[in-house]
Amino acid sequence: MNEQLKQKYGQLIKSIKKLDSAIIAFSGGVDSALVLKAAFDALGNNIVAVTADSPSLPRRELEETKKIAKEIGARHLIIDTKETENENYLKNPSNRCYYCKSELYSKLKIISQKLNIKNILNGTNFDDLSDYRPGLKAADEFNVISPLKDAELAKNDVRELAKFLNIPVWDKPSSPCLSSRVPYGQEITLRKLRMIEEAENFLKDFGIRELRVRHFGTKARIEVKEENKTTIDENFESISKKFNELGFNEIEISNFKSGNLNLVLNVQSAN
Repeated sequence: MNEQLKQKYGQLIKSIKKLDSAIIAFSGGVDSALVLKAAFDALGNNIVAVTADSPSLPRRELEETKKIAKEIGARHLIIDTKETENENYLKNPSNRCYYCKSELYSKLKIISQKLNIKNILNGTNFDDLSDYRPGLKAADEFNVISPLKDAELAKNDVRELAKFLNIPVWDKPSSPCLSSRVPYGQEITLRKLRMIEEAENFLKDFGIRELRVRHFGTKARIEVKEENKTTIDENFESISKKFNELGFNEIEISNFKSGNLNLVLNVQSAN
């Protein structure tokens, strides 16, 4: 690890130590896992990891949060959030994430008051500032601290540090919520979320780590990297059968690119 990155990590630990205690919004991704590890190293048992559970969180992801928190040694709470009962969220506007994060942070605020812990931390990294992230507004409104952003740690920095610290998800692909697979403006329903989760689980069982199943009504768009397309081709008959059972009558294969629906949004806003 280079000297500049060591200094940034030292700055991260130092900034967290000043807080005395903290709640970490813990999704199980590499960003929040690094924040949790740093917070635990800095503050020990004065930190609590909190994971929001809802129909938009895959069950596999939930189980992984339990495993990571246990390995780090941190106290871990799982709470229910109700974003999928909010009409503003279900309408799936381009700022859908704002309603999700507002629900999360309002619940974390209640927990912070009960536990007498003033500070709430999230995993926003420095690169997130250059992407379309409506949830950042909610974080500002609830005075949530973003220690990775404050230490100017970009995504590659986060992965390098997580690897150095032996955090098992250091190379985990980004995994946004299931609702992100539904194009903006098309209603979020629990049935759609179940279809997407089951479809992605089926594909992951073939050993594909990074993928998306986008929900376009009765059509599913499977997005995978070029090297995984052979796996899709070789198993297309069973994939097609499974997807038909789920309610998808048509399958389209496309190249994987994280944030594809945001790219469409950016093109529209530029025109």
